[in-house]
Amino acid sequence: MSITYRIGTRDSQLALWQATRIQHLLKKSGINTVLVPVKSEGDLDLTTPLYAMGVQGIFTRSLDQALLNNQIDLAVHSMKDVPVQLPKGIVEAAVPERDNPYDLLAPRQQLENTFLEDHRPALIGSSSLRRRSQWLHRFPQDSIAPIRGNVNTRLKKLAESNWSGAIFAAAGLERIGLRPQNAIELSWMLPAPAQGALLVVCRENDEPLLSSCAKLHDERTAFCAHIERDFLSALMGGCSTPVGALAEIENEELLFQGNLTSTDGKKQVTIEKRISLELAASLGTSAARELLEEGGMAILKEIKHA
Repeated sequence: MSITYRIGTRDSQLALWQATRIQHLLKKSGINTVLVPVKSEGDLDLTTPLYAMGVQGIFTRSLDQALLNNQIDLAVHSMKDVPVQLPKGIVEAAVPERDNPYDLLAPRQQLENTFLEDHRPALIGSSSLRRRSQWLHRFPQDSIAPIRGNVNTRLKKLAESNWSGAIFAAAGLERIGLRPQNAIELSWMLPAPAQGALLVVCRENDEPLLSSCAKLHDERTAFCAHIERDFLSALMGGCSTPVGALAEIENEELLFQGNLTSTDGKKQVTIEKRISLELAASLGTSAARELLEEGGMAILKEIKHA
């Protein structure tokens, strides 16, 4: 008798889409699965900004517990939401090919094409400390309004607000077909480490399932995402630290960009490296150390003091 594996997922439209994508990929390999929705702490509290919650894994902990309690067999996460240290007993099973890593501005109504170039003071929705900090660094005259909830809830809040727009992960809107036609992609805003990538996790002793999930793994995506997460880890970062990072492979070289911004946006240190893939495995950690020496440590101390 064939085994039907249980895929744990948050119950938002986006999370269900992501889990269904993994379900379809596994089905191509002859693996039967069923989705098991699980509420996360981050979905239950929709008012407190994520950075003010002061916890790691706010969107993943409930799924991790369900996995360790044998209530599910694998879990699908947005990789950017996953703490850099996985819980004991849980291991990475696959990192599928990455989607759009960038953020975008979803306007409340039609904005002029020159909105970002010929910018006037605006009110922008976001509860991401990283997005808030980078936006204020570029547009210090603006104000940021907190906005929590799943993608659908945030789009509804935007439509009912007096804001100029709100910032979203491009991949999230694109996956469920909700990217506005007038959206502005923010190529200058460095994304969260591993943004746009999914992470499939299993129990460490489930060898048959790990072998099946390995067929979904994209090595280049995983390589880049792990370098970004190494950068985050070396900066002791989480949702309360405004860290941006992006690693991309170009012509067998790795192009890495990283930054750390003060919470008020007034200070920012950046780093950019291009290195051959053969030498790039430890780039995230070494880039973080260099960033700390070039002014990042002062910003980190300021953030911790605040």
